[in-house]
Amino acid sequence: MTQSYTPPRVWTWDKANGGAFATINRPVAGPTHEKDLPVGRHPLQLYSLATPNGQKVTIMLEELLAAGHSGAEYDAWLIRIGDGDQFSSGFVSVNPNSKIPALMDRSVSPPQRVFESGAILLYLAEKFGAFLPTDPAGRAAALSWLFWQMGSAPLLGGGFGHFFAYAPEKYEYPINRFTMEVKRQFDVLDRHLADNEYMAGDEYTIADMAIWPWYGGVVLDRTYEGAAEFLDGASYKHVNRWARQIDSRPAVKRGRIVNKTSGPLEEQLHERHDAGDFDTKTQDKLEQTA
Repeated sequence: MTQSYTPPRVWTWDKANGGAFATINRPVAGPTHEKDLPVGRHPLQLYSLATPNGQKVTIMLEELLAAGHSGAEYDAWLIRIGDGDQFSSGFVSVNPNSKIPALMDRSVSPPQRVFESGAILLYLAEKFGAFLPTDPAGRAAALSWLFWQMGSAPLLGGGFGHFFAYAPEKYEYPINRFTMEVKRQFDVLDRHLADNEYMAGDEYTIADMAIWPWYGGVVLDRTYEGAAEFLDGASYKHVNRWARQIDSRPAVKRGRIVNKTSGPLEEQLHERHDAGDFDTKTQDKLEQTA
């Protein structure tokens, strides 16, 4: 850092600050505009974007469908957070925190809203009786790692990711601070996965679905450009084995591209309303027929 900063006695909002997200970050909650959310024909309505948090839920839904749970059919509507879609009155009514993903379950009366990605995973696991062990020890392990992710990943994303990839300038102190913590987290995972096939032992669970988009995304070099090399991601051999194993699952391959708007065109399915959309409505297909 080239200069010191003395905080004022009372902080005031300067809209000019904020870096890449200055246009949408604000210190207050609530809607900025009136707009209803679309509703499709399936029981589950998801409003999301293919960030790591969004991918958790679409992976879970695709895994449920692959396991034969037809009631998990869903419509995935794109929420463009860069445009402020999350601040519409309709979205705020589903998630007052204005963060993706947000889910409406219309198979129950009245419809049930669920927000926070970890809560959505747990809700779906309990609703369908899948991907959450029923024995007390296995359940405790899966939930422990699920909540580990919810507490740890903000330091990876909002901490390391922000200062490494999105801050308007590179600052040595915060990058060092969060790099140290993120590497510690990777070491936690690597030591655990040395003795376990999946996060909760031998069974693939919602804990894996929660952790993989963040930590698997980094070691597979998909999250922040240059981060895999910077963090020496290849050195965490057990995390890499686990990440590649999950990456090979067909449902994961489908789930991670739903609501995706960047990267290779064949990996962008902006909205998902039917299983056939993966074959006909990825962005490369749409541009070929336009």
